[in-house]
Amino acid sequence: MPLALRYGLGLLPWSPLAMGMLAGRYGKPGTWPQGSRAARIGSWAAERVSAAGLRAATKVAETALDLGISSSQLALAWLMQQPGVTAPIIGPRTMQHLEDSLGALEVHLQPEILEQLDAIVPPGSAVADFHNTSGWMRMRLDAASAG
Repeated sequence: MPLALRYGLGLLPWSPLAMGMLAGRYGKPGTWPQGSRAARIGSWAAERVSAAGLRAATKVAETALDLGISSSQLALAWLMQQPGVTAPIIGPRTMQHLEDSLGALEVHLQPEILEQLDAIVPPGSAVADFHNTSGWMRMRLDAASAG
């Protein structure tokens, strides 16, 4: 993020709902709802849907409930209000998912809510190893270290 801001680059964050964790799709690690990507794709989901990630998602859901919006709308609105973010890349599977996501366009979060969300997962930290399990990432890292 600091690099993008320094050079005036826009960011298009991928998987802004963390594979559905921030949309409230999962109850506990290893329990995949029927039809979810985790249920269809398989074991790598266990590495990404973590207990810590689900605890953070629960806190986001509580904040969303207080605001009268969905968890996914809160997560997307927070992301869209971050400096340097051009637009999140959403991946709705259903019309209902799309309509819910589009509702985030109407949400403007006050600074105290942004601070409350930053306290759940402080900037620069993570609660799930969401990206480093990707095969392309490993290959990229291996190629860079060979060099």
